[in-house]
Amino acid sequence: MPLSPDPLSVRQADHPIQPLFLQRWSSRAMNGQPVSASDLARLFEAARWAPSTYNEQEWRFLYAHRDGPHWPTFFDLLMEANQVWCRQAGVLVVVLSHKVFSRNGKPNPVHTFDAGLATQNLLLQATTMGLVSHPMAGFDRARARLALKIPDAYEVEAMIAIGHPGDPSSLPPELAALEVPSGRKPIADFAREGLFQFS
Repeated sequence: MPLSPDPLSVRQADHPIQPLFLQRWSSRAMNGQPVSASDLARLFEAARWAPSTYNEQEWRFLYAHRDGPHWPTFFDLLMEANQVWCRQAGVLVVVLSHKVFSRNGKPNPVHTFDAGLATQNLLLQATTMGLVSHPMAGFDRARARLALKIPDAYEVEAMIAIGHPGDPSSLPPELAALEVPSGRKPIADFAREGLFQFS
């Protein structure tokens, strides 16, 4: 019996696409089971094959397993509201991007974009493996830089909680109520031919 709603039962595409895009969603319910090193390697392998400008591959991922020595450091970076549910994650990941080109040291204007592409690959791979993967902005970037000894040439982009699906009823009621895959804006709200025409 599934622990959360099947995304395909509550989401419908307006045009034909691969079901994987509908199946990926950011659940918070996880069961505390560890994520194996081999499963994590598969996620990073998917990220590895993302496109990047000049093939810079400027994304970097730092991570901590829930039972590993670095878990308290990573967990303490989270805002309290995210700690409530992330305590059941199997892995916490910090996403970084290299802000300058490695070949010449000049500023890379798309480092954040490329790191986002790699992150999306990771999230989609997690979905195919039946894992929960929830990207977050709710953490202390300045503390992350200090605690994880991140050089200035790297941007701290996001955190991701990864784990095995859990029972939504184990979450506080206000979070359990959010355990439904969200919808999306219609295409006309974000894509227009020609000049900018958005409100």
